[in-house]
Amino acid sequence: MRTPFIRYFHTELAKRGFLTVKFNFPYMEARRRVPDRREILEESYRAIVEQAKNGNHKQNRLFIGGKSMGGRIASQIAANGVDMNGLFFLGYPLHPIGKTDQLRDEHLYKIKKPMLFVSGTRDSFARRDLLEKVVSKIGSNAQIHWIENGDHSFKTPDAKTGSIDTLQEALASLIDWFQTIA
Repeated sequence: MRTPFIRYFHTELAKRGFLTVKFNFPYMEARRRVPDRREILEESYRAIVEQAKNGNHKQNRLFIGGKSMGGRIASQIAANGVDMNGLFFLGYPLHPIGKTDQLRDEHLYKIKKPMLFVSGTRDSFARRDLLEKVVSKIGSNAQIHWIENGDHSFKTPDAKTGSIDTLQEALASLIDWFQTIA
């Protein structure tokens, strides 16, 4: 939650009046490199959703999602019944790098809520043709916003430390999507 990428989206959404919650999974808080088991990751995310729902700030809509694995875990708890209005993915990890035969998509087809995938056209975790096929199979509940020439974090080859333009484009697509979901 301390990365410039996450801080950017958290801060910019908050500036525009969205209540946002950011958190680290337990392994990140412990500064371990290896992620926790799936059950721990999912339970951690469920706990955050419950805290958001039962906190002092009452919301009329709840969107969950995240960057890379955070978005994937959000989709897994959504597929298993967590109540929310929609899902967003900032760089969905559809497959491990170089392992396009190991898609992480089966649970996505169980989700009946709107989904937005924001992905770079050069994302090594989501080959463009494969992500387009998955979104097509999901149907009208899902859409993609492509960041042209962006990688997994929307960086383009001409930007060594990131590009504010691509982050702004991703943010604008996310805000537009939030506003179209009833």
